[in-house]
Amino acid sequence: METTASTTTSLASVTLEVADVEAARRFYAAFGLEAHVRLRASEARTSGFRGFTLGLTVSNPATVDGFLDAAVDAGATVLKPATKSLWGYGGVVRAPDGTIWKIATSAKKDTGPDTGRIDDLVLLLGVEAVKTTRQFYTDRGLTVAKSFGSKYVEFAAAPSSPVKLALYKRRALAKDLGVPADGTGSHRVVLGSTADTFTDPDGFTWEPAAA
Repeated sequence: METTASTTTSLASVTLEVADVEAARRFYAAFGLEAHVRLRASEARTSGFRGFTLGLTVSNPATVDGFLDAAVDAGATVLKPATKSLWGYGGVVRAPDGTIWKIATSAKKDTGPDTGRIDDLVLLLGVEAVKTTRQFYTDRGLTVAKSFGSKYVEFAAAPSSPVKLALYKRRALAKDLGVPADGTGSHRVVLGSTADTFTDPDGFTWEPAAA
């Protein structure tokens, strides 16, 4: 008898694969994100754009600057300095382990001090065909929360999940982050699943999340 995914999938955690776990742990502690990411040692080969970014949505520009300053002080490289845009205010950095982080707010004016709080943590996957990958995930039980045709999809987060999952065109994502779109080898990220082990159409690996 033909079977499909027996359990509805949701994103429970994000694990970054890094060459030096202790160095990465020190960086994320200084960045203020130690509680939000998991780390695992890996020597998997990778080059160029890994095809994803982790994004922090915060309340105001002062909080954006606070996280960006902490990241740079801890050893991150600035890919895009914090600037105002049509959508708000934000900047992009690359952590020493290679992970790209975008910190942003929809507010353009500072309405208060740096709160140090994260409103949303979003894992944004750069994919070749948004509609195809969207269908793959909805077939596994994820619910679409926002959709802009073939350009962007955001899935509803499970109540217990600290991370939202979203899809964006790979080349558009690379352009937004200020990096070339080309890349080969491992994504160096593992998505913690509430269901089984599987790999999506763009090679992102899911495995049962550790407790």
